[in-house]
Amino acid sequence: MEPLLKVQAISKTYGQSLQALRQVSFDVVPGEVVGLAGSSGAGKSVLTSILAGLEMPSKGDIWFDGETLTQPWNPRGLGVEIIHQEPELVSQLDITTNIFLGYELGRKTAGNSRWSFLPNNSRMDRKATQILNKIGIQFPSLRELVLNLPAEHRQLLAIARVMTRTPRLLVIDDPSDLLSIRYQEKLLELITEWRANGTAVIFASNNLDHLFSVTDRVVILREGRVAARLRTDETTREKLVTEMVGSRSENLTPAIWAMDRYYRARQQAENLTRQQGFLKKDLRVQGDLNQQLVEELAIQVRALDQANLSLQDAQRRLMTERELERKHLAREIHDQVIQDLLGTNYQIEALELSASNGLSEQLAEIRTDIRQMVDDLRRICGDLRPPTIDSLGLGAAINSFVREWIDRAGVPVELSISNELGRLPEAIELSVFRIVQEGLNNVWRHAEAKHVHVSIDRTSPRTLLLTIQDDGVGLPKDFDLGAMSAGGHYGVLGISERVALLGGRLQLHNQPKGGTMLQAEIPHPRQAK
Repeated sequence: MEPLLKVQAISKTYGQSLQALRQVSFDVVPGEVVGLAGSSGAGKSVLTSILAGLEMPSKGDIWFDGETLTQPWNPRGLGVEIIHQEPELVSQLDITTNIFLGYELGRKTAGNSRWSFLPNNSRMDRKATQILNKIGIQFPSLRELVLNLPAEHRQLLAIARVMTRTPRLLVIDDPSDLLSIRYQEKLLELITEWRANGTAVIFASNNLDHLFSVTDRVVILREGRVAARLRTDETTREKLVTEMVGSRSENLTPAIWAMDRYYRARQQAENLTRQQGFLKKDLRVQGDLNQQLVEELAIQVRALDQANLSLQDAQRRLMTERELERKHLAREIHDQVIQDLLGTNYQIEALELSASNGLSEQLAEIRTDIRQMVDDLRRICGDLRPPTIDSLGLGAAINSFVREWIDRAGVPVELSISNELGRLPEAIELSVFRIVQEGLNNVWRHAEAKHVHVSIDRTSPRTLLLTIQDDGVGLPKDFDLGAMSAGGHYGVLGISERVALLGGRLQLHNQPKGGTMLQAEIPHPRQAK
């Protein structure tokens, strides 16, 4: 698909030497959300001001729909709408007038051989009310002057302005500073809707959760230059922050809990490196020794990084091969062993019809035992590989497992699964299922609980939050996850490994009123509709 907007080698210089932008290039296609990230002073606001036509680039070109834009240009005339960091409104005009300013609704009338435009205020009021209701805000009167409104309401009016039409390109310069959490989430919903309708969106923000929630790609600016271009589904928060601040070292998610010691060692090494930097300024006579120490610490950190990556890769391969082996074994048991047992059961049933009363009773008991064996084998198959997960998805598999678990454990479970769960990649669905499976089995074996609550909620388009709560005895005071493997307890340790390999975050703690809460926040690629 051809880019709708193409920015080529844009530079912006103030005065003789202050360079705000340096050779910035990127493009946006229709129906794509491109994020702009960067620390304060990186050049995001300058770039959006240039795209809004408020400033002219010192060098470079901008193409829109295949044509070079000549300076100055009128963004709204091209179908480009801007949401500024500070709302651009006319304070002395009322709410409706500001929303439709420049694009009033009405009709042309003829008079004195000329055409004149007659605004339709009632029609604009109705349309304004619809837009504001969609945003989730109401005003006592649409005749209220904007100067009397608080900052958040003015920012919402600026958002409402761009909703009077369907823009081809929308440039958003981090307006969330003036918005409460409720309206920040509403803005993210609107961005997702604009994207679905084919609008190209440039979204500048310092909020990583917002960027990961709605963007397809992220362009990272650092000191006025493009430091990196990352696909959101293929990167991590750590990688993004690393590119923003310019550090060559990344915080890697540990593959196993025991690697927590690795982070402590790494933090100590980095602290020593920083302290060494201060010492070098004051103790120049020890320069050679200091430099040798810094280099040695850097070598150790790189070695730990490489070891951690190798552990992650090995653990992923092990879990993948384990799931394939479980799948193969479950099919063998279901397709061969269970079918053979059912065939034997039918043969015994045929013999039972012609047998004497005493023998018939014995055969009936054998058939009952065979049916019990079949039921046990089916349960084992379900534990090895949930039969519904491939065809019906994660939600159906968890529902089925929880029902069976309640029958076995005799503990009621309140299950809540988001209606927006949908289908996820196979590896993520299997890992989440295994976390629920192991979490409930731990409750059965250790918690002595009388009630359990399991929920799977979607906290963003790219994040799931899995919660398992019980009202049991809770964790012991000397609980140490890193030491559990030494005692032969691998359940919670296995959960932590799975969450870490998915790039997620795990919390495990006692609740104030008793019992344990396990929460796993799990990222995943955005689902295709």
